[in-house]
Amino acid sequence: MTSSTAPAPASAISPASNAPVTSADLNIRLTSFSHGGGCGCKIAPGVLADILKKSTGFPVPKELMVGIETADDAAVYKLNDEQALIATTDFFMPIVDDPYDFGRIAATNAISDVYAMGGTPIMALALVAMPINQLPVDVIGRIIQGGESICAEAGIPIAGGHTIDSVEPIYGLVVMGLVHPSKIKRNADAKAGDKLVLGKPLGVGILSAALKKEALDDAGYRAMIANTTKLNKPGKSLSGLSGVHALTDVTGFGLLGHALELARGAGVEVRINMPDVPLLPNVEELAAKGYITGASGRNWAGYGHDVVLSEAVTPVQQALLTDPQTSGGLLVSCTAESVEEVLALFRKEGFEDAQVVGEIVDGPAQVRVLA
Repeated sequence: MTSSTAPAPASAISPASNAPVTSADLNIRLTSFSHGGGCGCKIAPGVLADILKKSTGFPVPKELMVGIETADDAAVYKLNDEQALIATTDFFMPIVDDPYDFGRIAATNAISDVYAMGGTPIMALALVAMPINQLPVDVIGRIIQGGESICAEAGIPIAGGHTIDSVEPIYGLVVMGLVHPSKIKRNADAKAGDKLVLGKPLGVGILSAALKKEALDDAGYRAMIANTTKLNKPGKSLSGLSGVHALTDVTGFGLLGHALELARGAGVEVRINMPDVPLLPNVEELAAKGYITGASGRNWAGYGHDVVLSEAVTPVQQALLTDPQTSGGLLVSCTAESVEEVLALFRKEGFEDAQVVGEIVDGPAQVRVLA
């Protein structure tokens, strides 16, 4: 699908012409400005690990309840006995050509980290880096308005931010939230016997790769936008369930990478049943045709040594499991007894694809995929 056929949001109205303003109207493909898009822009996990190993360390105050030690989704700082502050940031280059959709996706992705800690977002700051001499002001404005629309849906203001002139378009948010100190859901507290629930289907990276090569139809585009702009609101309610032990969201490192963070944090083995993993429409067919991001291969190179694949797992399935998810779903480790309640919370918020995809067992800190 070319950028000219991408559906324009009905709310994107130009005050001057009373008509939708999109990058396609101005013959601009936002994705052509970036070397990578969405969470596929992340530094490869192996390289990131090498960088962090060289960190000299710093004093950690006792109020810092969650820091960088387990690669969790956000930092958490205890304010008092009733409140802890969640702080996170996320930003990236365009994953789609429509500026309004790009802003929506980036904002949804950033806010997700607060929900992944079990918190409630309260405020955001915008991070805006744009090639000012190459992108019209109207296009930049639509990116920002897209982000504002998602913040409004989450019930939070954009209270400030920072802008710079940049070679590539970059947009994202700093997001802050609140959670009760006793209800924080870390990614490191999974327990043997838990079931693993995934909130959204996989395949965003594959759809984005097809889009960039003009091979994605309107239905595929709509499925990608619907998936990446759905706020992970169930995280707020999941924080109140004692049966939920660990929580994270699946983003740039793919399902395998973020499942591996659960395994390493808790010192357990995560087992994923490939037939149970929900997928976006047609992503298997697109992956089989070669529409796979470079980030997928970098992900496998970075952590594949800690993943055991069944002999029946195909190369296409491996690509799906390492596919970088932009604004992906919540990954929940919970007791078997609480599974139905967890799924009911997802269903209540419109996450019909949420389902059990695996389990936690005693064993080495690794992920095992069963076909």
